[in-house]
Amino acid sequence: MEPGKVSMYVCGVTVYDRCHLGHARCYLAFDLIHRWLEASGFDVHYVQNFTDIDDKIIHRANETGVDWKVLVDENIATYYEDMDALNILRADDYPRCTEYVDDMIRITQDLIDKGHAYQTDEGVYFHIDSAPEKYGALTGQNIEAVRSGAGGRVGDTGSAKKDHKDFALWKAAKPDEPTWDSPWGPGRPGWHIECTAMSMDYFGAQFDIHGGGHDLRFPHHEAEIFQGECHTGCSPVVHHWLHNGFVNIDGEKMSKSLGNFWTIQDILEKVDAMVLRFSLINAHYRSPIDMNETILKDAERNYNRILETYVRALNHFDSDSPRVDLPHAEISSQQPLSRSLGMLEKMGEGFAQAMDDDFNSREAVAKVLGAVREISKVLDSGIDHTDRHAFAHYAVDWLEETAGTVLGVLPSREMALAEPEEDPRRAEVADDVERLLVARGEARASKDWPKADEIRDQLKAMGVVVKDTPEGPSWTLE
Repeated sequence: MEPGKVSMYVCGVTVYDRCHLGHARCYLAFDLIHRWLEASGFDVHYVQNFTDIDDKIIHRANETGVDWKVLVDENIATYYEDMDALNILRADDYPRCTEYVDDMIRITQDLIDKGHAYQTDEGVYFHIDSAPEKYGALTGQNIEAVRSGAGGRVGDTGSAKKDHKDFALWKAAKPDEPTWDSPWGPGRPGWHIECTAMSMDYFGAQFDIHGGGHDLRFPHHEAEIFQGECHTGCSPVVHHWLHNGFVNIDGEKMSKSLGNFWTIQDILEKVDAMVLRFSLINAHYRSPIDMNETILKDAERNYNRILETYVRALNHFDSDSPRVDLPHAEISSQQPLSRSLGMLEKMGEGFAQAMDDDFNSREAVAKVLGAVREISKVLDSGIDHTDRHAFAHYAVDWLEETAGTVLGVLPSREMALAEPEEDPRRAEVADDVERLLVARGEARASKDWPKADEIRDQLKAMGVVVKDTPEGPSWTLE
């Protein structure tokens, strides 16, 4: 709406428990969008709320005997821990809905005054039929058709409502619940009105991007359109709605009843945080992901390829030394280094095109993996020391701009170069592998190819991947 600037609001978590894998998928998707917009030169104002009063919070507080405010603060703290572990950049602002009760009351009163809402003994409801032209503005269907597929919290079905489709703006006080004073008596806000109040406080009647999970399209985001546009008279309240796809586990919806419910804390006890990040961004943000062991293993292998190539490039140059000019990048050149630089340049352009195409991170990841293959090929090619030094600079910059700044999967240079902890699996087979590599080197030197092939098959059976470099063979475990 304003040249060079992007206003982005993303629905945050209801903080009654620790975050789960679905939350990781959502906030990684919008982290990627945030990163690419900023890398593209936009000044992004990113707001993400916390729903800190809700039926689930009240139920959990009563169930555990913990004060609801203490419960909320504890879960907000663990939210930050989980997001930081996944290298998700902080939003600019994290408003809590309880800070906006006065604004919600003001908006609700305005909707009553304009004939879009009405009071009952149970609270205040938005009357859907007061704005029939807004039916299905987001989902493209009428509300009756999408009700059966709603992701939860469709609303009260109390008899006091004029129509069962109407949704709560204000809920009358119930025993053992926190309440606030209002013109309609003590109570608390409904769910949908929270985001309207908070987004309007930061961005006014209209803003650029509103994001959230696919399950929020109905009823939550449809309700935001109704109440926001009827309150302000401005349409559309949001210029671009973005929704990320679901995460399934082995083909089934994640749920506690199926025993496949993973908190972020649970999965990070088994999987490196950057491997999890890689697995979740290696899909278009709108596509569903079926998480399973195969996907995680594949992510681990490909992430390690990126990391190993990055470390190799770092080890090939001295950051304090002056840079040396490389040959002109030309993909059709007969000169190998010039041709490789041309290919990397083309892959960089492809990366940007993929991210510009509705933030297609899956295609962007493919470009990074292609570049990793090309960078490794050049580093293995035996080019002279000066060219290797200059190319390593180029490779580090290329990877840091794409895999680092945008995809967020690279550690800092210091962390990348730190000595890794010994992998117990590697320590267990190290002596045997080194013995076989010596024998393989002797067989190759004497041109005993059958013996060399036999040793290669032995190593492969052990899950060992050997890479021959100018400095000698290196090996990793699959």
